Amino acid sequence: MSSRWWIYQKSRFPIFVHGPLVLLFVASVMLFSSLQANVTPDLLRLIAAFISVLLFFAQLRIADEHKDEEIDRKYRPYRPVPSGLVSLDELSRLAWLAAALQFLVALAIDVGLVPILLAVWFYIALMTREFFAADWLKRRPAVYLLSHMLVMPLIAFYVSAFDWLCESRDIPEGLAWVLALSFGCGIVLEVGRKIRAPGQERAGVETYSAAWGGTMAIRVWAIAVAIASATCWMAVRVLSDTAWMLPAMALLIMLAALVAAYYRASGGCATAARLVEPVSGVIALGLYAALGPAQWFLA
Repeated sequence: MSSRWWIYQKSRFPIFVHGPLVLLFVASVMLFSSLQANVTPDLLRLIAAFISVLLFFAQLRIADEHKDEEIDRKYRPYRPVPSGLVSLDELSRLAWLAAALQFLVALAIDVGLVPILLAVWFYIALMTREFFAADWLKRRPAVYLLSHMLVMPLIAFYVSAFDWLCESRDIPEGLAWVLALSFGCGIVLEVGRKIRAPGQERAGVETYSAAWGGTMAIRVWAIAVAIASATCWMAVRVLSDTAWMLPAMALLIMLAALVAAYYRASGGCATAARLVEPVSGVIALGLYAALGPAQWFLA
């Protein structure tokens, strides 16, 4: 890998940061399906799903590069595209190459995956075009957030199909709760990475703390954590007794509450703001671990 692409991924799509969460997400969704049939997910299909999902997120990042080109050139000239490290044409070719690989993977695993893959691509294409209502969405950050996070349940459904569809089983019971969990975790992660201290806000950098105010943004984040935890609870109830989850859920919600309280009490200080994103990742990891690996261990 050339040094410039290595620099690009470190800056815009750090694989070693996103990779573990993506792997846990894929494993958890597939385990939720396979455990209902008292089997273990096929390793080859799990790897194939992981590769496909990682490429989805790479494509979403590339879509953002195209959407943000003008703003980046004006306000963030240090980023890889405006600085000339990589070009949009190169990124476009990379996205198409990723799509070709995803298509070949789907064909190799089960042709029935292809229609679902096409549905995810279609939604990503709509996101890239901002649903043909860019200005309207920009003025409504909440609607923008919800509309873009809907891609997460679509991706989760695609991942689950690597188990039940390929095994010619019915859609697993309670899958709707897993899709809701992916939506909730997506909001936790997205809002969490866009909360800043007042002194950290920059022109041209859209954050929820700037759009809603820090107090409202951290409140929305904490509510999203509670909702995601509740959906995880409901999903796990399909698989096993949930009594063991009480301490785990309480710890995650308490962690979010403490961070939110610290942010509000400090007036949104830089230290508190910097905590939100990594804590979001820890919470997402905890919820997906409770859904999948913990259930497999207890089975």
